[in-house]
Amino acid sequence: MTAELTHLEALLAEQDEPQLSPDEYKSVFRGHPAGVAVIALEHDGRLVGFTATSVISVSAAPPLLAFSLASTSSSWPAVSAARTLTVSFLADHQDDVSARFATSGIDRFADGGWSRLGTGEPVIDGALSWVRGRVVQRTPVGDSYLVSLRALASSVGTGANPRRDEAAGAPSPLVYHDRTYHRIGDHSAL
Repeated sequence: MTAELTHLEALLAEQDEPQLSPDEYKSVFRGHPAGVAVIALEHDGRLVGFTATSVISVSAAPPLLAFSLASTSSSWPAVSAARTLTVSFLADHQDDVSARFATSGIDRFADGGWSRLGTGEPVIDGALSWVRGRVVQRTPVGDSYLVSLRALASSVGTGANPRRDEAAGAPSPLVYHDRTYHRIGDHSAL
């Protein structure tokens, strides 16, 4: 066990100082906009995918990114065993895709809208970009895991949407803020 992890565990164990309730904490992050991605992989012959707003860039050299996942998530057993997976960064017209991959108890891949890479992992069609990554670390933090990935391959696509007319311009990233989807673009630039 590293000294940093031991120190973190000691800080988390301090129960005598006041802390935010789960509802107060969630309220803070509802006011913080986040990009929306779908994490996808294959595990034991079954496709697994879920929506994530916790994807972060960690380092450019080496190229590392990370996301968090609750240990109680139905996707955790697959992620805990995964060697590689993909992160598809959704375009503003893909709110339905985000909602589908956030829904429990359904086959999230049944409605299509995805393709396999040559290496076998699924990516979301029409996403603004995707990254294929190798899992390098799974760090338990609170009731979740921080999953770190080394970026192996990527594609920056057009996020093409046949429902979008040319006057609407290029798609922008799908953003989640205060329990609602948003798009950013020239209209929101300062």
